[in-house]
Amino acid sequence: MYIRAASNISPQNTFGNQRFLSELAGYTGDGLTCIEPEYKTLIDPKLIRRMSRIIKMGVAAGMDCLHQAGINAPDAIITGTAYGCLEDTNTFLTKMVQQNEDALSPTAFIQSTHNTISAQIALLLQCHQYNNTFVNGGASFENALLDAMMLLYEGEAANVLVGGIDEITTNSHAILKRIGLYRREPVSNFDLLNTPGKGTMAGEGSAFFMLSREASDNDWAKIDGVSSFYKPRNTAEIKQQIGIFLQSQNANIHEIDLILTGNNGDLKNDAVYEQLLKYDFANAPVINYKALCGEYPTSSAFATWLAAHEIKAGGCSFVPESDQTSLKKVLIYNHYQNIHHSLILLSAC
Repeated sequence: MYIRAASNISPQNTFGNQRFLSELAGYTGDGLTCIEPEYKTLIDPKLIRRMSRIIKMGVAAGMDCLHQAGINAPDAIITGTAYGCLEDTNTFLTKMVQQNEDALSPTAFIQSTHNTISAQIALLLQCHQYNNTFVNGGASFENALLDAMMLLYEGEAANVLVGGIDEITTNSHAILKRIGLYRREPVSNFDLLNTPGKGTMAGEGSAFFMLSREASDNDWAKIDGVSSFYKPRNTAEIKQQIGIFLQSQNANIHEIDLILTGNNGDLKNDAVYEQLLKYDFANAPVINYKALCGEYPTSSAFATWLAAHEIKAGGCSFVPESDQTSLKKVLIYNHYQNIHHSLILLSAC
């Protein structure tokens, strides 16, 4: 799959043509929130007031991606989200209790479903083509990519808009913090990995990609393969899965120029990565991307955008110039709470 265009709303200055690496955004606390653009330039102002925050982020990133690619309507729209529209869900449930289930406005309920974002994009574009949303926890975005790959491979579509979106709200953050997912004490996102402990920092984001089966002169990168696996028994099984995946792509670990891993500062979460970094990943530059976007189930969408961005730029901005090499292959390895593990391989066009 060729990435013809990509758009990303994240806790960093990634939206538009900004050079986000020139001034990284720092956060202190237990979460990172998105830097949102001026939506009026992308969405009709009359519609904005009826959209919750995650819908605005999803629609804006999707429409911007289409604009970059010069495509009026894709052949398919596929999204992946674990949490869905939490803000609208919370609004509807709160009013249901407060109003004793009487005279409820249906708007919040209608917009609380997980497929609202892909549906809103389709409505704005008057696109009646294939439209699907995957809600599979930490594998949601990967399954959206796999669905797009099948559509392109089978010739059912030529251009597919794929996105990964999740938000954090006050209530969801409080619940997840209570069960130990986030840090109890404030920490800086840039010091997160240097001060390992229990919990990490919350994150959110909305990343969209225009994927095509035919190459063009302006492609960012190409996605060679995607794989996910569920609850591996031990590190040996993870290593085996990585080996099988790379072999299926006619590649080996020594050909990888850059590796993006999902380290998040949580001792239990990072134990898997530490084993791999000592041996399997020891000979390639590694970026721990969650220091930039925080932890959330579809954070691999941010990692895919970052990998494509670096490939398009021709080198790795995080590596000293003396060690710079042109990026030909980038591997993303991430797991979410050691349940959903995923691998995504990108390469230069």
